[in-house]
Amino acid sequence: MTASTGNKARFRPLSVDKVRVGGFFGPRLDTIASTTARTLFDRCIEAGMLDQVDPERPNPGIVIPFFHNNTVTTQMFWDSDFGKSIETAAYALNHRPDPDLEARVDEVVDAYARLQQDDGYLNSWYIRIEPGKRWTNLRDRHELYNAGHLIEGAVAYFHATGKRKLLDVMCRYADHIAQVFGPADGQRRGYPGHPELELALVKLARVTGERRYLDLARFFVDERGNQDPNYFDAEAHARGETPDQFHFGTLEYCQAHKPVREQDKVVGHAVRAAYLYAGMADVATEFSDDSLSEPLDRLWSHLVDRNLYITGGFGPSAQNEGLTFDFDLPNETAYAETCASVALVFWASRMLGRGPNAQYADIMEQALYNNALAGLSLDGTQFFYDNPLESRGNHHRWTWHRCPCCPPNISRLVASVGTYFYGVADDEIALHLYNSGKAEIELTCTKVDLTQETGYPFMGDIHLRVEPEQEADFTLSLRVPGWASAVTVKVNGKVVTPPEKDGYLKLQRRWSAGDTVELSLNLEPRRIFANPKVPNNQGRTALMRGPLVYCLEGADNGEDLNSFVLSDCAVVHAEATDILGGVATLKATAVRETAESNALYGTKPPARKEVPLTAIPYYAWDNRAPGEMLVWLRREEGR
Repeated sequence: MTASTGNKARFRPLSVDKVRVGGFFGPRLDTIASTTARTLFDRCIEAGMLDQVDPERPNPGIVIPFFHNNTVTTQMFWDSDFGKSIETAAYALNHRPDPDLEARVDEVVDAYARLQQDDGYLNSWYIRIEPGKRWTNLRDRHELYNAGHLIEGAVAYFHATGKRKLLDVMCRYADHIAQVFGPADGQRRGYPGHPELELALVKLARVTGERRYLDLARFFVDERGNQDPNYFDAEAHARGETPDQFHFGTLEYCQAHKPVREQDKVVGHAVRAAYLYAGMADVATEFSDDSLSEPLDRLWSHLVDRNLYITGGFGPSAQNEGLTFDFDLPNETAYAETCASVALVFWASRMLGRGPNAQYADIMEQALYNNALAGLSLDGTQFFYDNPLESRGNHHRWTWHRCPCCPPNISRLVASVGTYFYGVADDEIALHLYNSGKAEIELTCTKVDLTQETGYPFMGDIHLRVEPEQEADFTLSLRVPGWASAVTVKVNGKVVTPPEKDGYLKLQRRWSAGDTVELSLNLEPRRIFANPKVPNNQGRTALMRGPLVYCLEGADNGEDLNSFVLSDCAVVHAEATDILGGVATLKATAVRETAESNALYGTKPPARKEVPLTAIPYYAWDNRAPGEMLVWLRREEGR
């Protein structure tokens, strides 16, 4: 079933070329521009990816050398890694021009242009490694997923440089896909085994103005999970296989077990799930399709109320890189893939396309500042794939990975972070995230330059300067984070009490050049307690300040972090530091338990001693000497 469409978008993000980012994220963008973007290309090419793509290079055959734990591998999804690396480089070039980096991107773009077939088809695996098998295994072989990431790279590179070569290549490929897939006689009724193309097509439609890309995105969303028969089962039979030969055994793994409007639980592979829901939200926004709103809200509630880590990660199991059962949130063995939290940021941001609502922006912020941001080291060279909430000292970032999806994914997110700050409608600007910088915004009534100045997330004061090109009436909507217990707003120095809707303060007035807004949010440290249905966190507490989750690390507290016990009445205070890029740490006095002997068991309780406790932001752990880490601390009632 497809609802009637009006093709009237509500709130859209700004393109990356319309935002300048400073403040907290500014140094991270500097690092990506100076180091990470080049690192991604170095490691992709070292892995043999360009050998697979470029038809002017010797055909690599079925095996391309990349050594990891003495194994040799090749991947059918390397096009996606190049796509994300191009996207990262584009955002880096937008932040800081770099002719050498641009030349490296152009080299890869030229290779893809040479590789493209006469009919527009473009996939290095099925052209160079397994020719003649295109469109035979959508479920497992990432064909449409690869296309999505290359499209996103092309759109970003066009925005950053104005160069159309890759954009034109990908438009030709998207047109070919639209000829192959669709509802007409003779077309395939398939859809991506790994969702991602859906949201990429929406980006392509927005930059080109071509509705046919929106229509294709909607087709893939509407077609997914139809059961007469299920496309993936029929596809398996066509290959001479049985559906149960699927490596992970169930259509739930790729969210193809039901049509999307009938789905009510987040199941299967975490990254695939969040990409799918992001695409659904985009389609709902672009087509004003309210038939997708209810299932999206059901799925959102199932994730955040039962299956989301405090860090904004999800998917506890390494076995399926995804979901298991409700309230299954182990700490030390948490998978919580970096790509999953990146995809959650995508999903949350697209839920905001239907209008400002703090329940989505709060989770977007939580995932961004914690689980996602931890995926990239402070020096921009190493990456987490999985993100536990407890470590005995043996969990560290990778230099690279045999499945290198996370390095370019977290890099492109951080490099494009300014595009998540704002949502823009005809006569309204919504501020979702706070960070110093400047945005160029075009409303129906006027153009507006909007400047933020803030020390967020370590300080709670946000100063805004509003510079419309001409006096105009519009609404400025400011998110009040769910954690903020006290909020003050001033316009031109005077305290105001604007109406609030869905967690946003609505400043609706006639704006003039030089108008100022001051928003003050309290940043008191707070304790968080898990639902008792989460057995791993019974009798424990976590510390947060603002959007940041904090953790203990061995570098500050020594070994045996589980020997710390924090009283509910202990005073926790923030302290500015110059470590780890200038973070605010949390300090408290705790007690530490020690055994009186080396015996494994005894008849006396452990001895106790008061000790200082220092917690750092979770995103910054494992950037110093190797050691233990702990998010959920043992607690006891105050006396």
